[in-house]
Amino acid sequence: MPFYSDEIIEEVRSRNDIVDVIGGYVRLHKKGSTYFGLCPFHSEKTGSFSVSGGKQLYYCFGCGAGGNVFSFLMQYENYTFAEAVQALAERAGVELPQKEMTAAQKREADRRTLLLEIQKEAAKYFYTLLRSPRGKRAWEYFLNRQLSEETIKKFGLGYADQYSDDLYRYLRKKGYDDAVLKETGLVTIDEVRGGHDKFWNRAMFPIMDIHNRVIGFGGRVMGEGEPKYLNSPETKIFDKSRNLYGLNIAKSTKKHQLLLCEGYMDVIALHQAGFDNAVASLGTSLTSGHASLLKRYTKEVYITYDSDGAGIKAALRAIPLLKEAGIITKVINMQPYKDPDEFIKALGAEEYQKRIDSATNSFMFEIQVLEQNYDMNDPESKTAFYNETARKLLGFSEELERSNYIEAVADKYQMGFDNLRKLVNSLAAKGGLVKPSPLKSGISPKKKKEDGMKQSQKLLLTWLIEDNRLFEAVRGLITADDFTEELYHKVAQEVFAQYSSEQAVHPEKIIDLFPGEEEQKEIAGLFNARIHEVETKSDMEKALKETIIRIKQNSIDFRTKHAVPTDLNAMMQIVEDRRALEKLEKLHISID
Repeated sequence: MPFYSDEIIEEVRSRNDIVDVIGGYVRLHKKGSTYFGLCPFHSEKTGSFSVSGGKQLYYCFGCGAGGNVFSFLMQYENYTFAEAVQALAERAGVELPQKEMTAAQKREADRRTLLLEIQKEAAKYFYTLLRSPRGKRAWEYFLNRQLSEETIKKFGLGYADQYSDDLYRYLRKKGYDDAVLKETGLVTIDEVRGGHDKFWNRAMFPIMDIHNRVIGFGGRVMGEGEPKYLNSPETKIFDKSRNLYGLNIAKSTKKHQLLLCEGYMDVIALHQAGFDNAVASLGTSLTSGHASLLKRYTKEVYITYDSDGAGIKAALRAIPLLKEAGIITKVINMQPYKDPDEFIKALGAEEYQKRIDSATNSFMFEIQVLEQNYDMNDPESKTAFYNETARKLLGFSEELERSNYIEAVADKYQMGFDNLRKLVNSLAAKGGLVKPSPLKSGISPKKKKEDGMKQSQKLLLTWLIEDNRLFEAVRGLITADDFTEELYHKVAQEVFAQYSSEQAVHPEKIIDLFPGEEEQKEIAGLFNARIHEVETKSDMEKALKETIIRIKQNSIDFRTKHAVPTDLNAMMQIVEDRRALEKLEKLHISID
Protein backbone atom coordinates (compact mmCIF):
# COMPACT_ATOMS: atom_id res chain seq x y z
CA MET A 1 0.00 0.00 0.00
CA PRO A 2 1.46 3.43 -0.94
CA PHE A 3 2.79 5.94 1.56
CA TYR A 4 2.73 9.65 0.66
CA SER A 5 4.75 12.60 1.93
CA ASP A 6 3.19 15.60 3.69
CA GLU A 7 4.01 17.74 0.64
CA ILE A 8 2.10 15.45 -1.73
CA ILE A 9 -0.86 15.20 0.65
CA GLU A 10 -1.03 18.99 0.93
CA GLU A 11 -0.89 19.39 -2.85
CA VAL A 12 -3.78 16.94 -3.29
CA ARG A 13 -5.80 18.68 -0.58
CA SER A 14 -5.21 22.16 -1.98
CA ARG A 15 -6.29 21.02 -5.46
CA ASN A 16 -9.63 19.63 -4.21
CA ASP A 17 -11.98 22.27 -2.85
CA ILE A 18 -14.14 20.58 -0.22
CA VAL A 19 -17.32 22.32 -1.39
CA ASP A 20 -16.88 20.97 -4.92
CA VAL A 21 -16.03 17.47 -3.73
CA ILE A 22 -18.88 17.12 -1.23
CA GLY A 23 -21.23 18.88 -3.65
CA GLY A 24 -20.85 15.80 -5.85
CA TYR A 25 -22.38 13.70 -3.08
CA VAL A 26 -24.72 16.04 -1.23
CA ARG A 27 -27.07 18.72 -2.53
CA LEU A 28 -25.76 21.91 -0.92
CA HIS A 29 -27.41 25.31 -0.45
CA LYS A 30 -25.39 28.41 0.37
CA LYS A 31 -26.28 30.35 3.52
CA GLY A 32 -23.89 33.24 4.07
CA SER A 33 -20.35 31.95 3.68
CA THR A 34 -21.29 28.33 4.52
CA TYR A 35 -23.08 25.60 2.58
CA PHE A 36 -25.74 23.36 4.12
CA GLY A 37 -27.46 20.12 3.10
CA LEU A 38 -28.90 16.88 4.44
CA CYS A 39 -26.29 14.88 6.33
CA PRO A 40 -25.21 11.75 4.40
CA PHE A 41 -24.17 10.05 7.65
CA HIS A 42 -27.52 9.97 9.43
CA SER A 43 -31.18 10.25 8.48
CA GLU A 44 -32.61 13.74 8.85
CA LYS A 45 -35.29 16.00 7.37
CA THR A 46 -33.69 19.37 8.05
CA GLY A 47 -30.22 20.21 6.74
CA SER A 48 -27.76 20.33 9.64
CA PHE A 49 -24.74 19.29 7.56
CA SER A 50 -22.40 22.25 6.95
CA VAL A 51 -19.48 22.64 4.54
CA SER A 52 -17.10 25.57 4.89
CA GLY A 53 -14.95 26.61 1.95
CA GLY A 54 -12.97 28.97 4.16
CA LYS A 55 -12.08 26.30 6.71
CA GLN A 56 -12.08 23.45 4.17
CA LEU A 57 -14.03 21.39 6.73
CA TYR A 58 -17.44 19.75 6.99
CA TYR A 59 -19.43 19.34 10.19
CA CYS A 60 -22.89 18.02 11.05
CA PHE A 61 -24.57 19.85 13.92
CA GLY A 62 -26.92 16.87 14.26
CA CYS A 63 -24.74 13.77 14.52
CA GLY A 64 -21.31 15.38 14.97
CA ALA A 65 -19.70 13.90 11.83
CA GLY A 66 -16.88 16.13 10.68
CA GLY A 67 -13.44 16.42 9.13
CA ASN A 68 -11.65 17.52 5.98
CA VAL A 69 -11.89 16.38 2.37
CA PHE A 70 -9.90 13.17 3.05
CA SER A 71 -11.95 12.11 6.07
CA PHE A 72 -15.18 12.73 4.11
CA LEU A 73 -14.19 10.15 1.50
CA MET A 74 -12.95 7.79 4.20
CA GLN A 75 -16.32 8.00 5.97
CA TYR A 76 -18.54 8.03 2.91
CA GLU A 77 -16.72 5.61 0.63
CA ASN A 78 -15.15 3.43 3.35
CA TYR A 79 -11.74 4.33 1.91
CA THR A 80 -8.45 4.01 3.72
CA PHE A 81 -6.51 7.28 3.92
CA ALA A 82 -4.26 6.19 1.04
CA GLU A 83 -7.30 5.33 -1.12
CA ALA A 84 -8.81 8.75 -0.39
CA VAL A 85 -5.57 10.44 -1.42
CA GLN A 86 -5.49 8.40 -4.64
CA ALA A 87 -9.11 9.20 -5.51
CA LEU A 88 -8.65 12.93 -4.96
CA ALA A 89 -5.31 12.95 -6.78
CA GLU A 90 -6.96 11.37 -9.81
CA ARG A 91 -9.81 13.90 -9.59
CA ALA A 92 -7.36 16.83 -9.56
CA GLY A 93 -4.86 15.41 -12.03
CA VAL A 94 -2.06 15.12 -9.47
CA GLU A 95 0.51 12.43 -10.28
CA LEU A 96 1.37 10.41 -7.20
CA PRO A 97 4.84 8.95 -6.64
CA GLN A 98 4.98 5.17 -6.35
CA LYS A 99 6.40 4.40 -2.94
CA GLU A 100 5.64 1.13 -1.19
CA MET A 101 5.12 0.60 2.51
CA THR A 102 7.52 -1.55 4.44
CA ALA A 103 6.49 -5.05 5.49
CA ALA A 104 5.77 -3.74 8.99
CA GLN A 105 3.59 -0.93 7.63
CA LYS A 106 1.66 -3.39 5.48
CA ARG A 107 0.92 -5.56 8.53
CA GLU A 108 -0.40 -2.48 10.30
CA ALA A 109 -2.48 -1.34 7.32
CA ASP A 110 -6.05 -0.33 7.88
CA ARG A 111 -8.36 -2.91 9.44
CA ARG A 112 -10.80 -2.38 6.59
CA THR A 113 -8.38 -3.96 4.15
CA LEU A 114 -8.37 -7.19 6.16
CA LEU A 115 -12.16 -7.18 6.53
CA LEU A 116 -12.55 -6.77 2.77
CA GLU A 117 -10.16 -9.65 2.22
CA ILE A 118 -12.26 -11.94 4.45
CA GLN A 119 -15.52 -10.94 2.74
CA LYS A 120 -13.95 -11.80 -0.61
CA GLU A 121 -12.74 -15.14 0.73
CA ALA A 122 -16.25 -15.94 2.01
CA ALA A 123 -17.80 -15.00 -1.34
CA LYS A 124 -15.42 -17.35 -3.16
CA TYR A 125 -16.27 -20.14 -0.73
CA PHE A 126 -20.04 -19.67 -1.11
CA TYR A 127 -19.61 -19.51 -4.89
CA THR A 128 -17.71 -22.82 -4.89
CA LEU A 129 -20.20 -24.54 -2.56
CA LEU A 130 -23.10 -23.65 -4.87
CA ARG A 131 -21.48 -25.69 -7.62
CA SER A 132 -20.80 -28.68 -5.40
CA PRO A 133 -23.25 -31.50 -4.49
CA ARG A 134 -23.83 -29.72 -1.15
CA GLY A 135 -25.22 -26.67 -2.98
CA LYS A 136 -27.71 -28.60 -5.13
CA ARG A 137 -30.78 -27.21 -3.37
CA ALA A 138 -29.70 -23.58 -3.82
CA TRP A 139 -28.62 -24.23 -7.43
CA GLU A 140 -32.07 -25.61 -8.21
CA TYR A 141 -33.66 -22.64 -6.43
CA PHE A 142 -31.84 -20.20 -8.72
CA LEU A 143 -32.69 -22.22 -11.83
CA ASN A 144 -36.35 -22.40 -10.75
CA ARG A 145 -36.29 -18.61 -10.50
CA GLN A 146 -35.32 -18.76 -14.20
CA LEU A 147 -31.81 -17.40 -13.72
CA SER A 148 -29.28 -18.40 -16.34
CA GLU A 149 -25.86 -19.78 -15.39
CA GLU A 150 -24.38 -16.62 -16.87
CA THR A 151 -26.48 -14.44 -14.54
CA ILE A 152 -25.63 -16.60 -11.52
CA LYS A 153 -21.96 -16.12 -12.33
CA LYS A 154 -22.33 -12.39 -13.05
CA PHE A 155 -23.74 -11.72 -9.58
CA GLY A 156 -21.43 -14.20 -7.83
CA LEU A 157 -24.33 -16.06 -6.25
CA GLY A 158 -23.50 -18.84 -3.82
CA TYR A 159 -24.61 -21.14 -1.03
CA ALA A 160 -23.98 -21.20 2.75
CA ASP A 161 -23.80 -24.81 3.96
CA GLN A 162 -26.41 -26.40 6.25
CA TYR A 163 -23.83 -26.82 9.03
CA SER A 164 -23.83 -23.72 11.20
CA ASP A 165 -20.06 -23.55 11.72
CA ASP A 166 -18.95 -24.45 8.20
CA LEU A 167 -17.72 -21.00 7.11
CA TYR A 168 -16.18 -20.34 10.55
CA ARG A 169 -14.05 -23.48 10.34
CA TYR A 170 -13.07 -22.65 6.76
CA LEU A 171 -11.93 -19.14 7.65
CA ARG A 172 -10.04 -20.37 10.71
CA LYS A 173 -8.14 -22.80 8.48
CA LYS A 174 -7.27 -19.82 6.27
CA GLY A 175 -5.51 -18.29 9.26
CA TYR A 176 -8.01 -15.66 10.42
CA ASP A 177 -8.37 -15.39 14.19
CA ASP A 178 -11.51 -14.86 16.26
CA ALA A 179 -10.67 -11.26 17.04
CA VAL A 180 -11.01 -10.15 13.42
CA LEU A 181 -13.72 -12.66 12.47
CA LYS A 182 -16.02 -11.09 15.09
CA GLU A 183 -15.82 -7.81 13.15
CA THR A 184 -16.85 -9.29 9.79
CA GLY A 185 -20.54 -9.83 10.51
CA LEU A 186 -20.10 -13.36 9.11
CA VAL A 187 -19.68 -15.26 12.38
CA THR A 188 -20.59 -14.99 16.04
CA ILE A 189 -18.25 -16.04 18.81
CA ASP A 190 -19.62 -17.00 22.22
CA GLU A 191 -18.43 -19.06 25.19
CA VAL A 192 -21.15 -21.68 24.94
CA ARG A 193 -21.29 -22.46 21.20
CA GLY A 194 -17.88 -21.22 20.20
CA GLY A 195 -17.77 -19.89 16.65
CA HIS A 196 -20.87 -20.22 14.47
CA ASP A 197 -22.01 -18.73 11.19
CA LYS A 198 -24.38 -15.84 10.64
CA PHE A 199 -25.53 -17.50 7.39
CA TRP A 200 -26.25 -21.22 7.01
CA ASN A 201 -28.51 -23.20 4.70
CA ARG A 202 -29.09 -20.13 2.57
CA ALA A 203 -28.79 -19.07 -1.06
CA MET A 204 -26.25 -16.26 -0.91
CA PHE A 205 -26.17 -12.85 -2.61
CA PRO A 206 -22.82 -11.05 -2.30
CA ILE A 207 -23.23 -7.30 -1.81
CA MET A 208 -20.58 -5.20 -3.55
CA ASP A 209 -19.72 -1.53 -3.24
CA ILE A 210 -19.25 0.69 -6.28
CA HIS A 211 -15.62 -0.46 -6.51
CA ASN A 212 -16.70 -4.11 -6.92
CA ARG A 213 -15.46 -5.07 -3.45
CA VAL A 214 -17.57 -7.54 -1.45
CA ILE A 215 -18.72 -5.73 1.69
CA GLY A 216 -21.53 -7.99 2.94
CA PHE A 217 -24.15 -10.59 2.04
CA GLY A 218 -27.85 -11.26 1.78
CA GLY A 219 -29.09 -14.81 2.32
CA ARG A 220 -32.38 -16.49 1.41
CA VAL A 221 -33.25 -19.50 3.58
CA MET A 222 -33.66 -22.83 1.80
CA GLY A 223 -36.93 -24.45 2.88
CA GLU A 224 -38.71 -23.41 6.06
CA GLY A 225 -37.08 -20.96 8.44
CA GLU A 226 -37.12 -17.39 9.69
CA PRO A 227 -36.19 -14.86 8.70
CA LYS A 228 -36.76 -15.65 5.06
CA TYR A 229 -34.14 -13.08 4.01
CA LEU A 230 -31.17 -12.18 6.19
CA ASN A 231 -28.60 -9.43 5.64
CA SER A 232 -25.14 -8.84 7.06
CA PRO A 233 -25.11 -6.52 10.08
CA GLU A 234 -23.40 -3.17 9.66
CA THR A 235 -19.62 -3.28 10.02
CA LYS A 236 -16.66 -0.98 9.40
CA ILE A 237 -16.99 -1.71 5.67
CA PHE A 238 -20.77 -2.20 5.34
CA ASP A 239 -23.20 0.69 5.83
CA LYS A 240 -26.67 -0.19 4.57
CA SER A 241 -27.69 3.45 4.25
CA ARG A 242 -24.84 4.31 1.88
CA ASN A 243 -24.73 1.31 -0.44
CA LEU A 244 -27.13 -0.02 -3.06
CA TYR A 245 -27.31 -3.56 -4.42
CA GLY A 246 -26.35 -3.70 -8.09
CA LEU A 247 -24.93 -0.17 -8.28
CA ASN A 248 -21.46 -1.54 -9.02
CA ILE A 249 -22.90 -2.66 -12.39
CA ALA A 250 -25.64 -0.07 -12.89
CA LYS A 251 -23.24 2.88 -12.51
CA SER A 252 -21.90 2.06 -16.02
CA THR A 253 -25.29 1.85 -17.74
CA LYS A 254 -25.90 3.81 -20.92
CA LYS A 255 -29.54 4.37 -19.94
CA HIS A 256 -30.50 7.83 -18.73
CA GLN A 257 -32.22 6.68 -15.52
CA LEU A 258 -31.75 4.18 -12.71
CA LEU A 259 -34.49 1.73 -11.71
CA LEU A 260 -35.00 1.54 -7.94
CA CYS A 261 -36.22 -1.88 -6.72
CA GLU A 262 -36.97 -3.41 -3.33
CA GLY A 263 -35.16 -6.77 -3.52
CA TYR A 264 -32.14 -8.67 -4.81
CA MET A 265 -34.14 -10.90 -7.14
CA ASP A 266 -35.87 -7.91 -8.74
CA VAL A 267 -32.48 -6.38 -9.53
CA ILE A 268 -31.10 -9.64 -10.89
CA ALA A 269 -34.21 -10.39 -12.99
CA LEU A 270 -34.12 -6.90 -14.52
CA HIS A 271 -30.42 -7.15 -15.34
CA GLN A 272 -30.96 -10.55 -16.95
CA ALA A 273 -33.75 -9.03 -19.05
CA GLY A 274 -31.39 -6.33 -20.31
CA PHE A 275 -32.11 -3.57 -17.79
CA ASP A 276 -28.60 -3.07 -16.43
CA ASN A 277 -29.69 0.10 -14.63
CA ALA A 278 -31.53 -1.61 -11.73
CA VAL A 279 -30.50 -1.19 -8.08
CA ALA A 280 -32.07 -1.89 -4.67
CA SER A 281 -31.63 -0.75 -1.07
CA LEU A 282 -30.28 -3.38 1.30
CA GLY A 283 -33.05 -4.61 3.55
CA THR A 284 -33.85 -1.09 4.68
CA SER A 285 -36.01 1.85 3.60
CA LEU A 286 -34.45 4.39 1.27
CA THR A 287 -32.43 7.01 3.14
CA SER A 288 -31.06 10.45 2.32
CA GLY A 289 -27.67 8.72 2.05
CA HIS A 290 -29.04 6.47 -0.68
CA ALA A 291 -30.52 9.48 -2.45
CA SER A 292 -27.17 11.30 -2.34
CA LEU A 293 -25.46 8.20 -3.73
CA LEU A 294 -27.97 7.92 -6.58
CA LYS A 295 -27.50 11.62 -7.42
CA ARG A 296 -23.84 10.92 -8.22
CA TYR A 297 -24.81 8.60 -11.07
CA THR A 298 -28.11 9.85 -12.46
CA LYS A 299 -30.53 12.73 -12.69
CA GLU A 300 -33.58 10.45 -12.90
CA VAL A 301 -34.82 7.55 -10.78
CA TYR A 302 -37.80 5.35 -11.68
CA ILE A 303 -39.27 3.63 -8.63
CA THR A 304 -40.30 0.05 -9.35
CA TYR A 305 -41.34 -1.12 -5.90
CA ASP A 306 -43.93 -3.82 -5.20
CA SER A 307 -47.42 -2.76 -6.30
CA ASP A 308 -49.02 -3.81 -2.99
CA GLY A 309 -49.84 -1.50 -0.07
CA ALA A 310 -46.42 -1.83 1.54
CA GLY A 311 -44.69 -1.03 -1.76
CA ILE A 312 -46.85 2.05 -2.30
CA LYS A 313 -46.07 3.33 1.21
CA ALA A 314 -42.36 2.74 0.61
CA ALA A 315 -42.56 4.71 -2.66
CA LEU A 316 -44.32 7.61 -0.90
CA ARG A 317 -41.51 7.68 1.69
CA ALA A 318 -38.81 7.59 -0.99
CA ILE A 319 -40.19 10.35 -3.24
CA PRO A 320 -39.45 13.36 -0.96
CA LEU A 321 -35.93 12.06 -0.23
CA LEU A 322 -35.17 11.78 -3.94
CA LYS A 323 -36.70 15.19 -4.62
CA GLU A 324 -34.62 16.80 -1.87
CA ALA A 325 -31.50 15.35 -3.48
CA GLY A 326 -32.49 17.03 -6.76
CA ILE A 327 -33.48 13.83 -8.59
CA ILE A 328 -36.35 13.71 -11.09
CA THR A 329 -38.53 10.83 -9.91
CA LYS A 330 -41.17 8.69 -11.62
CA VAL A 331 -43.10 5.59 -10.54
CA ILE A 332 -43.57 2.48 -12.72
CA ASN A 333 -46.97 0.81 -12.69
CA MET A 334 -46.58 -3.00 -12.74
CA GLN A 335 -50.17 -3.99 -12.04
CA PRO A 336 -51.60 -6.57 -12.12
CA TYR A 337 -48.21 -8.05 -11.17
CA LYS A 338 -46.53 -7.58 -7.81
CA ASP A 339 -42.89 -6.88 -8.68
CA PRO A 340 -40.48 -6.59 -11.63
CA ASP A 341 -39.43 -10.25 -11.39
CA GLU A 342 -43.03 -11.44 -11.64
CA PHE A 343 -43.84 -8.93 -14.38
CA ILE A 344 -40.86 -9.92 -16.56
CA LYS A 345 -41.67 -13.63 -16.23
CA ALA A 346 -45.29 -13.01 -17.26
CA LEU A 347 -45.00 -10.37 -20.00
CA GLY A 348 -41.31 -10.03 -20.88
CA ALA A 349 -38.81 -7.21 -21.26
CA GLU A 350 -40.56 -5.41 -24.13
CA GLU A 351 -43.73 -4.88 -22.10
CA TYR A 352 -41.71 -3.75 -19.11
CA GLN A 353 -39.99 -1.15 -21.29
CA LYS A 354 -43.44 0.16 -22.20
CA ARG A 355 -44.19 0.57 -18.50
CA ILE A 356 -40.94 2.52 -18.12
CA ASP A 357 -41.91 4.76 -21.03
CA SER A 358 -45.31 5.46 -19.45
CA ALA A 359 -44.06 5.87 -15.87
CA THR A 360 -46.00 8.35 -13.72
CA ASN A 361 -44.58 11.63 -12.50
CA SER A 362 -43.96 11.26 -8.75
CA PHE A 363 -46.26 14.12 -7.74
CA MET A 364 -49.07 12.80 -9.91
CA PHE A 365 -48.50 9.39 -8.33
CA GLU A 366 -48.91 10.95 -4.88
CA ILE A 367 -52.20 12.53 -6.01
CA GLN A 368 -53.39 9.18 -7.42
CA VAL A 369 -52.72 7.51 -4.08
CA LEU A 370 -54.39 10.41 -2.24
CA GLU A 371 -57.52 10.05 -4.40
CA GLN A 372 -58.04 6.50 -3.10
CA ASN A 373 -58.85 7.97 0.34
CA TYR A 374 -61.87 9.85 -0.97
CA ASP A 375 -65.28 8.96 -2.44
CA MET A 376 -65.26 10.92 -5.69
CA ASN A 377 -69.01 10.31 -6.12
CA ASP A 378 -69.75 12.21 -2.90
CA PRO A 379 -69.63 16.03 -3.33
CA GLU A 380 -68.32 16.67 0.21
CA SER A 381 -65.59 14.03 -0.08
CA LYS A 382 -64.70 15.24 -3.57
CA THR A 383 -64.34 18.84 -2.29
CA ALA A 384 -62.09 17.62 0.53
CA PHE A 385 -59.91 15.86 -2.06
CA TYR A 386 -59.62 19.07 -4.10
CA ASN A 387 -58.66 21.05 -1.00
CA GLU A 388 -56.02 18.53 0.03
CA THR A 389 -54.64 18.47 -3.52
CA ALA A 390 -54.44 22.27 -3.49
CA ARG A 391 -52.50 22.16 -0.22
CA LYS A 392 -50.00 19.73 -1.75
CA LEU A 393 -49.61 22.05 -4.75
CA LEU A 394 -48.53 24.79 -2.35
CA GLY A 395 -45.39 22.70 -1.78
CA PHE A 396 -44.01 24.02 -5.09
CA SER A 397 -42.30 27.28 -4.18
CA GLU A 398 -41.55 28.33 -7.77
CA GLU A 399 -44.57 29.91 -9.44
CA LEU A 400 -43.91 28.48 -12.91
CA GLU A 401 -43.50 24.93 -11.59
CA ARG A 402 -46.60 25.28 -9.43
CA SER A 403 -48.60 26.59 -12.39
CA ASN A 404 -47.51 23.64 -14.56
CA TYR A 405 -48.64 21.15 -11.92
CA ILE A 406 -51.93 22.97 -11.39
CA GLU A 407 -52.54 22.62 -15.12
CA ALA A 408 -51.65 18.89 -15.09
CA VAL A 409 -53.83 18.09 -12.05
CA ALA A 410 -56.74 20.19 -13.32
CA ASP A 411 -56.62 18.43 -16.68
CA LYS A 412 -56.49 14.92 -15.17
CA TYR A 413 -59.27 15.47 -12.64
CA GLN A 414 -61.38 17.86 -14.78
CA MET A 415 -61.23 20.57 -12.13
CA GLY A 416 -60.64 23.52 -14.47
CA PHE A 417 -57.31 25.35 -14.38
CA ASP A 418 -58.74 28.68 -13.15
CA ASN A 419 -60.81 26.99 -10.44
CA LEU A 420 -57.86 25.04 -9.07
CA ARG A 421 -55.52 28.04 -9.31
CA LYS A 422 -57.98 30.19 -7.36
CA LEU A 423 -58.32 27.48 -4.73
CA VAL A 424 -54.52 27.23 -4.36
CA ASN A 425 -54.15 31.02 -4.11
CA SER A 426 -57.03 31.21 -1.62
CA LEU A 427 -55.40 28.62 0.66
CA ALA A 428 -52.08 30.46 0.41
CA ALA A 429 -53.76 33.77 1.37
CA LYS A 430 -55.46 32.09 4.33
CA GLY A 431 -52.18 30.74 5.60
CA GLY A 432 -52.19 27.50 3.71
CA LEU A 433 -48.45 27.80 3.32
CA VAL A 434 -47.86 27.19 7.03
CA LYS A 435 -44.67 25.24 7.42
CA PRO A 436 -44.80 22.19 9.64
CA SER A 437 -42.58 22.02 12.70
CA PRO A 438 -39.13 20.69 11.84
CA LEU A 439 -38.98 16.94 12.11
CA LYS A 440 -36.45 15.36 14.41
CA SER A 441 -33.27 14.39 12.62
CA GLY A 442 -32.84 11.12 14.45
CA ILE A 443 -30.61 12.63 17.14
CA SER A 444 -31.83 12.03 20.68
CA PRO A 445 -33.50 15.14 22.19
CA LYS A 446 -32.16 14.01 25.54
CA LYS A 447 -28.58 14.68 24.48
CA LYS A 448 -26.71 15.85 27.54
CA LYS A 449 -25.99 19.57 27.57
CA GLU A 450 -22.33 20.18 26.96
CA ASP A 451 -20.10 21.38 29.80
CA GLY A 452 -19.95 25.19 29.78
CA MET A 453 -16.16 25.37 30.00
CA LYS A 454 -15.74 22.97 27.08
CA GLN A 455 -18.11 25.16 25.08
CA SER A 456 -16.11 28.31 25.93
CA GLN A 457 -12.84 26.69 24.82
CA LYS A 458 -14.48 25.44 21.60
CA LEU A 459 -15.94 28.87 20.93
CA LEU A 460 -12.59 30.64 21.27
CA LEU A 461 -10.90 28.14 18.92
CA THR A 462 -13.67 28.67 16.37
CA TRP A 463 -13.32 32.46 16.58
CA LEU A 464 -9.54 32.30 16.22
CA ILE A 465 -9.61 30.27 13.01
CA GLU A 466 -12.48 32.28 11.51
CA ASP A 467 -10.81 35.65 12.16
CA ASN A 468 -7.03 35.53 12.44
CA ARG A 469 -7.00 39.21 13.58
CA LEU A 470 -8.10 37.95 17.01
CA PHE A 471 -4.63 36.51 17.66
CA GLU A 472 -3.28 40.04 18.01
CA ALA A 473 -6.19 40.97 20.28
CA VAL A 474 -5.55 38.05 22.65
CA ARG A 475 -1.74 38.17 22.53
CA GLY A 476 -0.37 38.01 26.07
CA LEU A 477 -3.83 37.32 27.51
CA ILE A 478 -4.18 33.64 26.79
CA THR A 479 -2.07 30.76 25.43
CA ALA A 480 -2.55 27.17 24.33
CA ASP A 481 -1.68 26.07 27.89
CA ASP A 482 -4.91 27.65 29.17
CA PHE A 483 -6.97 25.01 27.31
CA THR A 484 -7.37 22.34 29.99
CA GLU A 485 -9.17 19.61 28.00
CA GLU A 486 -6.46 17.25 26.70
CA LEU A 487 -7.63 17.18 23.07
CA TYR A 488 -8.46 20.90 23.07
CA HIS A 489 -4.97 21.62 24.43
CA LYS A 490 -3.31 19.68 21.60
CA VAL A 491 -5.43 21.43 18.99
CA ALA A 492 -4.80 24.85 20.56
CA GLN A 493 -1.05 24.20 20.44
CA GLU A 494 -1.30 23.56 16.68
CA VAL A 495 -3.56 26.59 16.13
CA PHE A 496 -1.20 28.97 17.96
CA ALA A 497 1.87 27.38 16.34
CA GLN A 498 0.44 27.71 12.83
CA TYR A 499 -0.40 31.37 13.34
CA SER A 500 3.01 32.04 14.86
CA SER A 501 4.84 30.58 11.83
CA GLU A 502 2.46 31.44 8.97
CA GLN A 503 0.25 34.28 10.27
CA ALA A 504 -2.66 32.06 9.27
CA VAL A 505 -4.43 28.93 10.47
CA HIS A 506 -5.32 25.91 8.28
CA PRO A 507 -7.77 23.75 10.25
CA GLU A 508 -7.95 21.16 7.48
CA LYS A 509 -4.25 20.40 8.08
CA ILE A 510 -4.76 20.05 11.83
CA ILE A 511 -7.42 17.38 11.28
CA ASP A 512 -4.84 15.11 9.60
CA LEU A 513 -2.61 15.15 12.69
CA PHE A 514 -5.24 13.07 14.49
CA PRO A 515 -5.84 9.70 12.76
CA GLY A 516 -8.81 8.53 14.83
CA GLU A 517 -12.28 9.10 13.31
CA GLU A 518 -13.81 10.10 16.66
CA GLU A 519 -11.01 12.58 17.32
CA GLN A 520 -11.46 14.10 13.87
CA LYS A 521 -15.20 14.50 14.49
CA GLU A 522 -14.56 16.21 17.81
CA ILE A 523 -11.96 18.54 16.30
CA ALA A 524 -14.34 19.49 13.52
CA GLY A 525 -16.78 20.35 16.31
CA LEU A 526 -14.13 22.55 17.97
CA PHE A 527 -13.95 24.60 14.80
CA ASN A 528 -17.73 24.93 14.40
CA ALA A 529 -18.87 26.07 17.85
CA ARG A 530 -21.96 28.27 18.00
CA ILE A 531 -23.74 29.89 20.93
CA HIS A 532 -25.40 32.94 19.43
CA GLU A 533 -24.81 35.38 16.63
CA VAL A 534 -22.61 38.34 17.57
CA GLU A 535 -23.78 41.21 15.40
CA THR A 536 -21.66 44.26 16.26
CA LYS A 537 -17.96 44.86 16.82
CA SER A 538 -18.69 46.00 20.37
CA ASP A 539 -20.65 42.83 21.12
CA MET A 540 -17.83 40.72 19.69
CA GLU A 541 -15.23 42.46 21.84
CA LYS A 542 -17.40 41.96 24.92
CA ALA A 543 -18.03 38.27 24.13
CA LEU A 544 -14.33 37.70 23.44
CA LYS A 545 -13.31 39.28 26.75
CA GLU A 546 -15.88 37.28 28.73
CA THR A 547 -14.80 34.02 27.06
CA ILE A 548 -11.11 34.66 27.72
CA ILE A 549 -11.81 35.49 31.39
CA ARG A 550 -13.76 32.23 31.82
CA ILE A 551 -11.01 30.16 30.19
CA LYS A 552 -8.24 31.92 32.12
CA GLN A 553 -10.04 31.54 35.46
CA ASN A 554 -10.61 27.84 34.73
CA SER A 555 -6.94 27.45 33.79
CA ILE A 556 -5.82 29.01 37.09
CA ASP A 557 -8.24 26.85 39.09
CA PHE A 558 -7.10 23.72 37.25
CA ARG A 559 -3.40 24.41 37.84
CA THR A 560 -4.03 25.33 41.48
CA LYS A 561 -5.84 22.04 42.04
CA HIS A 562 -3.10 19.96 40.41
CA ALA A 563 -0.03 21.95 41.47
CA VAL A 564 2.68 20.40 43.62
CA PRO A 565 3.17 22.70 46.67
CA THR A 566 6.93 22.31 46.48
CA ASP A 567 7.03 23.55 42.83
CA LEU A 568 7.74 27.19 43.57
CA ASN A 569 7.91 28.25 39.93
CA ALA A 570 4.43 26.84 39.25
CA MET A 571 3.01 28.52 42.38
CA MET A 572 4.56 31.85 41.43
CA GLN A 573 3.14 31.59 37.92
CA ILE A 574 -0.34 31.00 39.36
CA VAL A 575 -0.03 34.09 41.57
CA GLU A 576 1.16 36.12 38.58
CA ASP A 577 -1.74 34.86 36.46
CA ARG A 578 -4.24 35.83 39.17
CA ARG A 579 -2.92 39.40 39.10
CA ALA A 580 -3.08 39.42 35.31
CA LEU A 581 -6.69 38.19 35.46
CA GLU A 582 -7.62 41.08 37.78
CA LYS A 583 -6.14 43.54 35.26
CA LEU A 584 -7.88 41.73 32.37
CA GLU A 585 -11.27 42.26 34.01
CA LYS A 586 -10.70 46.03 33.82
CA LEU A 587 -9.15 45.92 30.33
CA HIS A 588 -10.89 46.76 27.04
CA ILE A 589 -10.11 44.27 24.25
CA SER A 590 -10.08 45.77 20.77
CA ILE A 591 -10.23 43.75 17.57
CA ASP A 592 -9.32 46.59 15.18
